[in-house]
Amino acid sequence: MPNTGKFDRHFEHDEKNHRFERDETSVREKFWHTAKRAARHIPFMEEVVAAYYCALDRRTPLRTKGILFGALAYFVLPTDAIPDIILGLGFTDDIAVLTTAIAAVRAHVTPAHRLAARKALDDIA
Repeated sequence: MPNTGKFDRHFEHDEKNHRFERDETSVREKFWHTAKRAARHIPFMEEVVAAYYCALDRRTPLRTKGILFGALAYFVLPTDAIPDIILGLGFTDDIAVLTTAIAAVRAHVTPAHRLAARKALDDIA
């Protein structure tokens, strides 16, 4: 049986990069629309927006960006475990995913990200 380990690792790396780029594109395109809709349902919206700015920051480590873009993509995509249109329950799964992701990367969310989040939320209020 031939050794395909190097090829498999390269393929997996390419697949992960493609998924990361797709998540980043979705988040960039849909974040603010979803954030405005969800603001009154998610009590820690300022942290979510700070996480968004952290994910966009070029100084943020790639692993952290991957975690954040994955969670933020789940947040902005219309299809998830509990549809967002279900009154009272729609954002509960998003809250769980976002809480877990933000807790995992909390050390990388800077005061500058939080300040930018505060200003952005003031602007859309």
